[in-house]
Amino acid sequence: MENQSSGILIGVSGLFYMAIFILVYAGLWKLFVKAGKPGWACLVPIYNIIVMHEIIGREVWKIVLYLIPLVNIYFFITLYVSLAKSYGKTGIGNYLALIFLSFIMIPLWGFSDEVRYVGPSEGPAASSSYSSIPSTY
Repeated sequence: MENQSSGILIGVSGLFYMAIFILVYAGLWKLFVKAGKPGWACLVPIYNIIVMHEIIGREVWKIVLYLIPLVNIYFFITLYVSLAKSYGKTGIGNYLALIFLSFIMIPLWGFSDEVRYVGPSEGPAASSSYSSIPSTY
């Protein structure tokens, strides 16, 4: 009897995890489309990081830095901060929410009609217009 209840718990946990996984990738697909990139690119490992670098305006060669231990943590954090800025979400609350609660924020921003791509936040193509957008959740 104990094995049955453990199996049911594992099955329910697996379904919950799969639902979150699908929601995150669906939200990321929508965010890519909002930026004018192909949505399917979020499904391809490594290529999705390249596309995120294009969205935020960061040089693509910097993905090599993700291979260096501890340096990769810094670059993932700055990637998320720049991604938030590129969609008009400024402010420490938005940055921390995306860093620590990305499984909630990515689908939320992806499916929201209020969240729009405002342009790259880094590099020569970056505009200062994203900093004038009010920060809201």
